[in-house]
Amino acid sequence: MSARIDFYESDVAMKVAKYLNSAGRALADTSLPAATQELVRIRASQINGCGFCLDMHTKDAAAAGETQQRINLVGAWREATVYTDAERAALELTEEGTRLADGSGVSDETWANAAKHFDEEQLAALVGLIAVINTYNRLNVITQQPAGDYQPGQFG
Repeated sequence: MSARIDFYESDVAMKVAKYLNSAGRALADTSLPAATQELVRIRASQINGCGFCLDMHTKDAAAAGETQQRINLVGAWREATVYTDAERAALELTEEGTRLADGSGVSDETWANAAKHFDEEQLAALVGLIAVINTYNRLNVITQQPAGDYQPGQFG
């Protein structure tokens, strides 16, 4: 499989990536726990079928010390006992925020649950993170970016 667009050869694609990467760096500097951020990235990427992002974020999570069990069970987080209540709230918000076209968007109940575990700044970071990873997923899926060769920390 080869990509439809080489992001390194396209001026427009590089500009888009530059601004998305800046948003991603801003989110990394928040008090939203790093483990939660990786779980959110993994779950959204699973839902969107983005192999490139799944390859990246599962490897980055493992390199940061996340257990293989927690990485493997993200798609079944409701049945798994290895996540905190805060992580569950973040994953629920991720699912509803990623599947906007499937129903009523993000429910008041899901938002209230997230607000029990995260302060206003962390909620803003969580919403931004969900938006950014969904954007990356769409760019990669549309352009068929191949997965499998990512090395942890490769992009910075």
